[in-house]
Amino acid sequence: MVNQIFVTKSSMPSYEEYCEIIKPIFESKHLTNMGPFHNKLAHEVGSYLGVKNVSLFTNGHLALCTAIKALGLTGEVITTPFTFASTTHAITDSGLTPVFCDVNPDTYTIDVSKIEELITDKTSAIVPVHVYGNVCDVYAIEKIAKRHNLKVIYDAAHVFGVKIGQRGIGSYGDVSMFSFHATKVFNTIEGGCLTYSDDSLTDKISSLRNFGITSPESVDMIGTNAKMNEFQAAMGLCNLRHIDEELKKREKAENQYRKRLEDKEGIRLCPVQDNVVSNHAYFPVVFDKEKFGKNRDEVAEALARNNVFARKYFYPITNEFSCYKDKFAGETPIAKKISENVLTLPLYSDLTVDEVDFICDIILKWECEQ
Repeated sequence: MVNQIFVTKSSMPSYEEYCEIIKPIFESKHLTNMGPFHNKLAHEVGSYLGVKNVSLFTNGHLALCTAIKALGLTGEVITTPFTFASTTHAITDSGLTPVFCDVNPDTYTIDVSKIEELITDKTSAIVPVHVYGNVCDVYAIEKIAKRHNLKVIYDAAHVFGVKIGQRGIGSYGDVSMFSFHATKVFNTIEGGCLTYSDDSLTDKISSLRNFGITSPESVDMIGTNAKMNEFQAAMGLCNLRHIDEELKKREKAENQYRKRLEDKEGIRLCPVQDNVVSNHAYFPVVFDKEKFGKNRDEVAEALARNNVFARKYFYPITNEFSCYKDKFAGETPIAKKISENVLTLPLYSDLTVDEVDFICDIILKWECEQ
């Protein structure tokens, strides 16, 4: 029996490296409120992602909420339910109405051919989600948004470091939100950021994440407390030093999965996207019981019996949550079907080829039994 293998494991610097970098924090006692580590990380993240502006946050959820407020969205927002709860919660908690669009059956991102039929005179924006490291059809979305004068906020929680050609994914749309949660390819323990090209958004975003304060004696808007602290930023600076080698390790594990599982009857993998530099964030597998012989839940149970803990991610889709079910418009049968059959297998930088083979052996054991 192997040691427990979880669906993800946080990337971290060595204990000694982190202790060394945080020494100045103890000396200065500057713990938060846009300190030197915060400012340095914002600059370095911007350089790495190839974006013009970066605003750091204590988590991605508050970053997304702030983006919605900064752009002044109203009425309806077209989005996808094939996402984490945060995306839909940020929309509804901002007083907006989500209109759910189905997803592309290959990439699980928003189906651009179905967006325009959902647009009404109340629509103010599109909030597409880059999923598992797969990127949306950003060019089609841009054309639709311009044609209908809509804002675009990308939930880019899964795509840190991803590029289309040589262009960073965070440079598309009006704003992109990245998550730096501990489970992501790059983390600041908790954290996130907004990237954007419009310089005029900087002061507004900065104020909104700091209670709406615009000067020591002025509070011009209703904001929140979403500032990233210095210890988070220090972790980010450490992790950013190692991000490229971490992604290469993830790529090695993913390649082994593909070698073992591609072209197997009843197993569907996401295709490799053309002209996209991947970050190898997740490894989703869709199981077809009729062809494979076992369903997703049975595969998950077999893995768990062998100390391998995969995740039904995303399941259920957000418009199936009890708090949203039957309350908002949008038919999403493809998203629902995928959610009921998808299993994300363990993938992280420390996952070895031998561990990948162990996982695949459990899954493919049924192939030999049929």
